[in-house]
Amino acid sequence: MGWLRLFFLHPVSLYQGAAFPFALLFNYLCIKDAFSTRARYLFLLTGGAILALAAMGPYAVLLFVPALCSVALVSSLSPPEVHRLIFIFQMGWQTLCHLGLHYTEYYLQEPPPFRFYITLSSLMLLTQRVTSLSLDICEGKVEAASGGIRNRSSLSENLCEALPYFSYLLFFPALLGGSLCSFQRFQACVQRSNSLDPGIPLRALTWRGLQILGLEFLKVALRRIVAAGAGLEDCQQLGCIYTMWSTAGLFKLTYYSHWILDDSLLHAAGFGSEAGQRPGEEGYVTDVDIWTLETTHRISLFARQWNRSTAAWLRRLVFQKSRRWPVLQTFVFSAWWHGLHPGQVFGFLCWSVMVEADYLIHTFANAWIRSWPLQLLYRAFTWAHTQLIIAYVMLAVEGRSLASLRRLCWSYNSVFPTVYCVLLFLLVKKRHKRH
Repeated sequence: MGWLRLFFLHPVSLYQGAAFPFALLFNYLCIKDAFSTRARYLFLLTGGAILALAAMGPYAVLLFVPALCSVALVSSLSPPEVHRLIFIFQMGWQTLCHLGLHYTEYYLQEPPPFRFYITLSSLMLLTQRVTSLSLDICEGKVEAASGGIRNRSSLSENLCEALPYFSYLLFFPALLGGSLCSFQRFQACVQRSNSLDPGIPLRALTWRGLQILGLEFLKVALRRIVAAGAGLEDCQQLGCIYTMWSTAGLFKLTYYSHWILDDSLLHAAGFGSEAGQRPGEEGYVTDVDIWTLETTHRISLFARQWNRSTAAWLRRLVFQKSRRWPVLQTFVFSAWWHGLHPGQVFGFLCWSVMVEADYLIHTFANAWIRSWPLQLLYRAFTWAHTQLIIAYVMLAVEGRSLASLRRLCWSYNSVFPTVYCVLLFLLVKKRHKRH
């Protein structure tokens, strides 16, 4: 039973599991049409507040304050200016919280409480929802209630107008994790009628539960392998590659199981079905596609498929609005959003360079490699190289500290990104000569 203990003692998994019955209850009451739309919003908001207080304790204030301020900004600003000011406020608040973590870890040399880590993770997810909402308002996809709220004379009427915003920012199935849900989809799922409701997806939830159990078995086995091996500071030559690959594999399995659990919670609450999908709107997107991530030989495809809703959010927020160096700007912003630890800055910058190299390398290879045996050999080689580069980036990002980054950079593992950097330089130089 060691695998069961290792999984359910993780604080975030424990709180997500505790929220599961309430997600099923909410979905069941919606199917039975047992309460009004306003009561549904209140149920989700109250559940989010209770879950935040239980998981974060006093640090929940760091989540409630930006949610309250964001709703106030949405309710008072005109659509053209709402996104810019909300983005500045939200990222400024999140950066201040991350600086508090830096101060505790690097200056005071003290481990912060785990509740603070949970708060920062939830705050990052709140930033996604806030900026997604402000972009929707700015682009006209969501009709802002600012004018209606300003013209209301009663405080209770103003609160009723703002209730969907509060509920969206703090609804409990997505508070601690989960795929980014747009405000339009959130409203459609909450307001759905029982005639259009597909019911509780028991088969889908059972399948996800089996996936989680399988991943946890693999985690226990891989954890023993990692514990038995040497660390990066003690490894030698090929041993460093094996250590990096196995450690990164443990990180990936942890992410996969948590993402599937988060996805299960959203499905249990009714936010993963097609009932909330409107014509022309993209359907529900899960954060993880294990098969694609583990079989692709393209670093660029891995970047788009890793945490897919976040990748789509970054593309919309940064990539599509960048006029120069969109890939670099996107990864730089991702490092800022994650907290700007030394390992994160290096890891995301390295990842951006690898993506640029990936585009040129595969474009060149597709033009020159014709025979299927060479193509097969090429795909096998680039798959292995892709997995090792991703492992390198993951260890840099997860290590975070300067000491961990120094050990990684001075190990034999730095050969793999260096090869792509050299190929990038040669291919860029060759392209400039042609022009």
